[in-house]
Amino acid sequence: MSRVIAFCFLLLAGVLGFIHIDAQPTWAPLASSENVQAESTEAPADKAPESKSTNTKAKPLAQAAIPNPHMDWLPDTGAASVHAASLIELKDGGIRAFWFAGSREGAPDVVINTAVFNPKSNAWSAPSVVIDRVTAEKGLSRYIAKIGNPVPARLADGRLQLFFVTVSIGGWAGSSISTMFSEDDGVTWTRPQRLITSPFFNLSTLVKSPTVTFADGRLGLPAYHEWIGRFGEFLRLDVAQVLDKRRMSSGRGSIQPIVFTGDAQNASAFFRQTRSAGQSKQIPVSVTQNAGQSWQSLGDLEIANPNSAVAGVLLRNGAHLLALNNIENGRYRLVLMMSNPKSGDWHIIETIENDEALPELERKEFSYPYLLSTHGDDAHLVYTWDRKKIRHVYFSNAWLDRAYKQLPAPAEKQSTAESGEAQ
Repeated sequence: MSRVIAFCFLLLAGVLGFIHIDAQPTWAPLASSENVQAESTEAPADKAPESKSTNTKAKPLAQAAIPNPHMDWLPDTGAASVHAASLIELKDGGIRAFWFAGSREGAPDVVINTAVFNPKSNAWSAPSVVIDRVTAEKGLSRYIAKIGNPVPARLADGRLQLFFVTVSIGGWAGSSISTMFSEDDGVTWTRPQRLITSPFFNLSTLVKSPTVTFADGRLGLPAYHEWIGRFGEFLRLDVAQVLDKRRMSSGRGSIQPIVFTGDAQNASAFFRQTRSAGQSKQIPVSVTQNAGQSWQSLGDLEIANPNSAVAGVLLRNGAHLLALNNIENGRYRLVLMMSNPKSGDWHIIETIENDEALPELERKEFSYPYLLSTHGDDAHLVYTWDRKKIRHVYFSNAWLDRAYKQLPAPAEKQSTAESGEAQ
């Protein structure tokens, strides 16, 4: 009987803790993408992405005095397994990375690490630990079995905010989101606190992708569920308080949304597909025409996806970048793709990793990409390299501009489709 009473009190506390939504500010428009040029032509929000003529073969870039993408490794921590790296720009122009490391994914010894990249010296600082399971447990005053998936954001007041996943019971489907803050660009952090995303069990909410910003300075956090359903959600936050949340997809086929903001009202979301055997292994897409208050599914972007995360960023010239495993099974190939803003077609501009020629048992895993553009015309990419390392690749403005100028013109769409270039 006492357990029943205790459960009822917990349930009531959760509901009361979530009722604050009704008294919060109304939904704000999205912050307009200042990086997008006026001539950029986005696909209408009520029309599915056209990608049947997707060119999945990179055109050779013209010979010129443009350096190749810079490749290096995040610093070694001595851990046997690393995963889920993310990036954010610092006030001094540096790039801070976060990732989790331990004996294996989900192990009790997993910690979230950080290091800083100096773009002038092309060197990474020594790594340090942001938080471990024991520190999270003490700070949250609840049992924590494992931690993972760090996602950084910049608040309107200049502070850094770090979201990460904590699990008290079960697997990742039993996750909730916790958060911390830093006033010194990630050198020190506040005590963690838990986001209340549900008035009931507050379980099965995870993060993986970058935040977006509303016009009022608040953050929109793409999140996802893996328990009962597998779908995306869009959380509107006031610092550590969930003001509202909206479903981005439905069913059991789409998680880990990345959001491309078009203007104050329009945005699109690309998902990692988690469909059952026999269903399409492509990228599900949803769009919003009211700043994220409601989302409509538009079918698939016709690019292969093997139940693996995708990363994306919008450039100043209106082109979109995607980093992903463009195969239906496995994670042995990782490519960088660019969209033509005039046609909406996608083209491979760089094959970053490819073990296709190796026997299946010798192929490595290249997964969980994360993209950041610091100036709107360059791109930093980090991704998991065989679960043993985190690789960092920098694509300069000059390199991306050359790739952009060599994209097939819209008039070439038919000839590209007829050329037989298949992925």
